Amino acid sequence: MEAVAKLNNCPTSPRKMRLVVDLIRGERVEKALHILKFTNKDAAERVEKLLLSAINNWEQKNSGSRPEESQLVVKSIMVGGGRQLKRLRPAPQGRGYRIRKRSNHVTIVVDSINVETKTN
Repeated sequence: MEAVAKLNNCPTSPRKMRLVVDLIRGERVEKALHILKFTNKDAAERVEKLLLSAINNWEQKNSGSRPEESQLVVKSIMVGGGRQLKRLRPAPQGRGYRIRKRSNHVTIVVDSINVETKTN
């Protein structure tokens, strides 16, 4: 049984977030948490919090089973572009340069490894 967690309108550019997300895609949950804890990027804190939320969602769906015993894996994690805040910065000769403050949406899916899938 898989569990999903979403983070919408995170005020980090999608490009910076993808650098962190690519580190944990397909990893076991315990290893992914350790990677995020020791990654020196601002986006890593937000992704770590989102991963913990996905683990808690999985525990709610599968009452009676522990995530350590069921070998949870980050099945998929996606980063999409969110809305952009458009601002103007003063430029020479009375002009204005446009600044785009980007945000993103992150979706994470956590699932347990089936014993049947491992042997095949």
